[in-house]
Amino acid sequence: MNRGLFITFEGPDGSGKTTVSTAVARRLQEEGYQVLYTREPGGIDIAEQIRRVILDPANTAMDARTEALLYAASRRQHLVEKVLPNLEKGITVISDRFVDSSLAYQGCGRQLGIEEVMSINRFAIEGHMPDKTIYLDVDAETGLERIEKGRTYLDRLDQESRDFHQRVYDGYHTVIERYKDRMIILDASKAAEEVIEDAYNAVKGLLDA
Repeated sequence: MNRGLFITFEGPDGSGKTTVSTAVARRLQEEGYQVLYTREPGGIDIAEQIRRVILDPANTAMDARTEALLYAASRRQHLVEKVLPNLEKGITVISDRFVDSSLAYQGCGRQLGIEEVMSINRFAIEGHMPDKTIYLDVDAETGLERIEKGRTYLDRLDQESRDFHQRVYDGYHTVIERYKDRMIILDASKAAEEVIEDAYNAVKGLLDA
């Protein structure tokens, strides 16, 4: 049995990443592809519990390194409990976020350093990197405007400063350059329907190759 593909979706807040990735996964499932959709942080019970701690707006005292370690812990449990078992069954796993998010958000947004955050995650993921990553590119200003207009609840990271979100955006572009061989970059400033179609075509092309 062939191993399934591990495809991740990445993008700054307001990129439409969750909307796009869920729509793509659903469409492929309806067409008969063996596809599993999941998300980070979360995806399984233990990781969802960690997610609630990380994103709770009340946890203003959380240290940046604590945050990075919690993300890595959540990622580890999600990987071994859900991602790897399904890949081994030949199922394609589409994940809303993976390690690139930590490099951008904690490495750059929190200014811990990309290599420092990667060292934590090397221990967590044991070399299991995505096969391909769909990056939805939208500038920080547009992303924040979308969040402010479209969400009634803002989590702890949504509420961060514009400077933080700009560092995240810039950090993603550093990550893209570092891992450019697995990156597929899509323009997420377009209408959601167009972005979904672009992402669907990209993922379907990978599955059919």
